[in-house]
Amino acid sequence: MRTTNLNTDGATAPAEALSYLPPPPVVLQHPALFLDMDGVLAPLAATPDAVVPDARRTAVLRRLADRLKGRVAILSGRTIAEIDRIADSASASASGVHGLERRRADGSLDHAAADPSVRDAVVAFERFARDRPGMIVEDKSVSAGLHYRGAPGEAAAAAALARSLAAETGLALQAGNLVVELKTPGTDKGTALKAFMLEPPFAGAVPVMLGDDLTDEDGFRAAADLGGFGVLVGPPRRTAATFGLPDVEAVLTWLDSVEARR
Repeated sequence: MRTTNLNTDGATAPAEALSYLPPPPVVLQHPALFLDMDGVLAPLAATPDAVVPDARRTAVLRRLADRLKGRVAILSGRTIAEIDRIADSASASASGVHGLERRRADGSLDHAAADPSVRDAVVAFERFARDRPGMIVEDKSVSAGLHYRGAPGEAAAAAALARSLAAETGLALQAGNLVVELKTPGTDKGTALKAFMLEPPFAGAVPVMLGDDLTDEDGFRAAADLGGFGVLVGPPRRTAATFGLPDVEAVLTWLDSVEARR
């Protein structure tokens, strides 16, 4: 009998999935692929700016989009401008800042209005980081990020500050990989995925979400809701994903091997 565990984010997963997830199949039935950036398409780096374009990644994305007739989108916590910089504009469809920005395949753009409290969060994060070397504050207009990859000892203090500010401002708290983010409420990677699935060229396809972070769990659940599945990249953990891949290299190899069948 298979046992299940309740995830911290509300998802359930088989107990054995905590130590093992099988790789996803290469042959997929009319797929639409939704891809996180950091930790999935690009290795994690010490700072956000240290992630740069890569010729192999760009070529793989372009070949994949051609084979799937455009049914590829990058869903990231980064802005769309940053997605384009790193992916070398290889993906026509993209969603940035956890769904607060979304560019359709035809180039039209949805951009949420920033909550005024985001500015207050940026100021508070900058004040906090001023005397803590290694911390980076990121102002994305619709959200504020506090990166502590360069100061991991400050993780608890950064999380406590973010929780306090979220309670005070009503901003949505988004925890990530060595980062806390306060964002304009209302969207996540799951809502972005579902919005794409209502539009060409994605409508009628089977969604597959690749992600590594807790922010990607919304995308995994959304894909499952629509008859698809999630692929967890990196170390195993409790997750709503069905399959797993170990690292960015494995992701690029798998993407370059995907075959679509109707």
